[in-house]
Amino acid sequence: MAPPCYGDLGKNARDVFGKGYHFGLLKLDLKTKTTSGVEFSSGGVSNRETGKVFGALETKYKFKEYGVTFTEKWNTDNVLATEIGVADFCQGAKVSLVSTFAPHTGDKSVLAKSEYKNENVALNCDVDFKSGGPLVLGSLVLGYNGWLAGYAMKFDAEKTKLVSNNFSLGYAAKDFVLHTNVDDGQDFGASVYQKTSDSLSTAIQLSWSAGSNEARFGIGCKYDLDEDSSVRAKVNNQSQVGLGYSQKVREGVTLTFSALIDGKNFSEGGHKVGFCLEMEA
Repeated sequence: MAPPCYGDLGKNARDVFGKGYHFGLLKLDLKTKTTSGVEFSSGGVSNRETGKVFGALETKYKFKEYGVTFTEKWNTDNVLATEIGVADFCQGAKVSLVSTFAPHTGDKSVLAKSEYKNENVALNCDVDFKSGGPLVLGSLVLGYNGWLAGYAMKFDAEKTKLVSNNFSLGYAAKDFVLHTNVDDGQDFGASVYQKTSDSLSTAIQLSWSAGSNEARFGIGCKYDLDEDSSVRAKVNNQSQVGLGYSQKVREGVTLTFSALIDGKNFSEGGHKVGFCLEMEA
C-alpha cells in the first residue's frame, strides 16, 4: 500500500478532532449523481456570529475510458474554478490543471498539480503561476514497514527564496498511527491515533511554538453507538469542551449536532452550538 501524501500525514487524529463539529455554524450539504454520471455537490454555511452566508456548487464528470476528470466550481464570492485531471496514463501518476477566475475583480490564477505514488513513495509537485513569478510546492513521503518520513517545501521562484521548510516522521499500523512534525523550525507538533475497538477511536494532539512557554494539548474520541449514530467528544488544556452527535435518519440523510463549551467562562456564556444536514442521493 502506498504511503499517504504529505498533507494527509496525521489525518486520522485530525479527523477525530475536526470531523462532526460545526461550532457556531448552520450547514447544509447536498450530493447527487445523474444517470449519465455527472456528480453534483452543493451546500451552504451560515455563520451565526458574523451573519455571513457562504454557498458553493460543484459539478464533476469522469471520462473513465480516458482517465479524465472534469470539475467545475462556483461559489457565492463569485469565484469560478475549473479543474481537469488525468490519471491512469502511467501507474501511480496523476496530473491536473486548476484555474480560477473572479469576474468582478478580474483576478485569475493557474495551478499545475502532479502526483506519483508507489508502494514506498508518495511524491507531489505543484506549481502556482502567480503574478511576478511561480510558486513551487513540493513534498515527498517515504514509507517502509509502517515507518513514514516526509518533507515538504515551498519555493518562491521570483525571489529565489525558500518560503517554508517542513519535516515529518511517523509510524502507521492497522489500528495505531503516530505522527510528529516540525514546521519551519518554529512549530512542533505530535499526534497519536488509536482505534481501540470497532466502535471507539481515540486521539491525542500536542503542539508547541518556539518562543512560547505554553504548549497546546487535546484529547478526543469518537464512539459509534450503532450503525446509524455516533457521539464525539474532545477537550483541550484551555478547558474548551467539544461535543457532537450524528444520526443517520435514513439512507442518504444525516443530521449532526455539536456544541463548544468554554469551561473557563462557563457562567459568562459565549458557548457555541452548530447544526449540519447532509443529504446524498
